[in-house]
Amino acid sequence: MAYSEALTADAGVTAQQYHALLIIRTYPPEGIMIKELADQLLIQHHGAVQLVDRLANAGLVQRQRSPNDGRSVLIVITETGEGLLEDLATHHIQELLRHEPLLAESLRRLRQLDRQKKIVRTG
Repeated sequence: MAYSEALTADAGVTAQQYHALLIIRTYPPEGIMIKELADQLLIQHHGAVQLVDRLANAGLVQRQRSPNDGRSVLIVITETGEGLLEDLATHHIQELLRHEPLLAESLRRLRQLDRQKKIVRTG
């Protein structure tokens, strides 16, 4: 987490903004509604509006009218946002790979604990 926060701060975004970009990028190209983004980030609607405002002011996302419902606004990632997201994701992947042995050992221990819990519950 500390690495991620430092990396995103160096890129000029917060960890929450990075997570929002990841979510927006995983939605269809038409975009995501602010309500959906708020639900995914587990934040209030007005918090998501402020977050999108900051992302839009930075040129990382833009608002577009929904082609299906002219009253709805969808949030889409811009080319600048795509570039930033790809750069940050690449760095995150490299960091995870650097710690792969430790992550694998942690996963092995979690599986072992899970097996022990199942034995206690059934035994």
